[in-house]
Amino acid sequence: MHYPVEVFTGRVSEYEGSRPSAIAKLQVEGELELTELGLVGDEQAEKKIHGGPDRALCHYPREHYAEWARAFPEQAELFCAPAFGENLSTEGLTEKNVCIGDIFCWGEALIQVTQPRSPCFKLNYHFAISDMSSQMQNSGKVGWLYRVISAGKVSSEQPLELVSRLSDVSVYDAAAIAWHLPFDDEQYHRLLSAAGLSVSWTRTMQKRRIKGQIEDNSRRLWGK
Repeated sequence: MHYPVEVFTGRVSEYEGSRPSAIAKLQVEGELELTELGLVGDEQAEKKIHGGPDRALCHYPREHYAEWARAFPEQAELFCAPAFGENLSTEGLTEKNVCIGDIFCWGEALIQVTQPRSPCFKLNYHFAISDMSSQMQNSGKVGWLYRVISAGKVSSEQPLELVSRLSDVSVYDAAAIAWHLPFDDEQYHRLLSAAGLSVSWTRTMQKRRIKGQIEDNSRRLWGK
């Protein structure tokens, strides 16, 4: 299957009441250079939690926007790509049919799904919805991140094509295991067994297994 893609990049900007962010992105056309750290011209404000080799690209399903617009009619005009700061927007690919470790061909490049996108508190400011990050996480409509296996020239005129599936753990399953289920060592082992899982998620799941408890996500979700 081939999936036509819209492409977006952004620069770091200041947000009143919040820390700098590059969530506001603009659509780009034509040929682009994709490196191991992402698209040339795309920026991340806080490198410890955004960007890096395992989080080089962010993908969000375009079909989710209609559901968000219905949920928040007063902000309906905000819910269109790339409102969640995504680099890639498609129809037909969702958290339920994309798996951790999936490898896609895009132009000259190969990209691999590494983890669900972890919503953070900056979304609350971006949409002026106090609990947007929490609602996004609870819904499972979070999108996902990629590492770049093979860099090269890419374009919005070139579709994504799934070329390898390495696990049966969907992005939706991964999000459910991480955020929606009570402590479950068997499910953490299942997620850890998914080829291609990001280093940060591998570390988090291993820490849970060692400590026997789930970490506190309030700072990520609320900025506190």
